Amino acid sequence: MPSPFLYFADDRLSTAELSAACLDGHLVGLGDAYIPADAVETAALRAGSLREILRDTLAATHVSAAWIHGGRHEPPSRHTVQRAVPRRLHHIHGLRLVYRDLAVDPADLISIGGVLVTTLVRTLADVARVDDPEHLDAARALAAAHPGLADDAINWIETHGRLPNKRSALLLLRSLSRGHAGAVRTT
Repeated sequence: MPSPFLYFADDRLSTAELSAACLDGHLVGLGDAYIPADAVETAALRAGSLREILRDTLAATHVSAAWIHGGRHEPPSRHTVQRAVPRRLHHIHGLRLVYRDLAVDPADLISIGGVLVTTLVRTLADVARVDDPEHLDAARALAAAHPGLADDAINWIETHGRLPNKRSALLLLRSLSRGHAGAVRTT
């Protein structure tokens, strides 16, 4: 069930009404939606704000999932999404999307705010395998906020065979599991 605290353009309010409510200080932007200015930003609201782009066929992954889980303060400029259904999707459009066609294992998905998101463990494993500052910052924030998560992500990576950037991800995760906040990534 959609949250009554999320407002989308032309859903309950027109774009003009949403703009006026923002100017009056009643609403603030959150992801691809708006929430009351006094609402507490939660994982469910962050995830729910993406329901128009995710629908029931896509899952938020990588830095988008990290934002939903609280590993980032701001949503990414381009949301990373992946197939959450076994059938291939042929009409994924959007300049604000990074789409990966490989289906996410249902065991690695949870429903938050009515949309599918990779689990915390899978999210950390995914962001640790991408070599850029945005993903590294998300990995550090997730590991710091959830003690033991880096160890779980190490186990996830080690049990999933061949993966891109596996070796460098394991180095990063091992340093995070030992509590080294200044881990340096090597590739």
